[in-house]
Amino acid sequence: MGKFNSFEEINSWQKARIFNKRIYEITENQNFKKDFDLVRQIRRASISISSNIAEGFERNTDKEFIYFLYIAKASAGEVRSQVYLAFDLNYITKTEFEELFLEISEISKLISGFIKYLQK
Repeated sequence: MGKFNSFEEINSWQKARIFNKRIYEITENQNFKKDFDLVRQIRRASISISSNIAEGFERNTDKEFIYFLYIAKASAGEVRSQVYLAFDLNYITKTEFEELFLEISEISKLISGFIKYLQK
């Protein structure tokens, strides 16, 4: 479990929480908002990242935590793919795409690093 007392102390969870809010804000723009399916899916995938970090932590074993971190990392990949689609459909600007891409990539790397740390 590392040296954390709660999942709220975990950097990747903190960044995922901020990212979730950003996704909600971006998907409220008029162009994006009309695509109900993509809005619902990207929001769910984004929420899955922080939720799986929290759920895995609460399982109280490194083995289960690692399993849930892998799910969180997979959800980050899903969001990254959906960010490309949102850009391709002109739902987001190039600047928004680049910002979201950097944020989700950082979260994914943090989760990967945490998995490696816990596996030692």
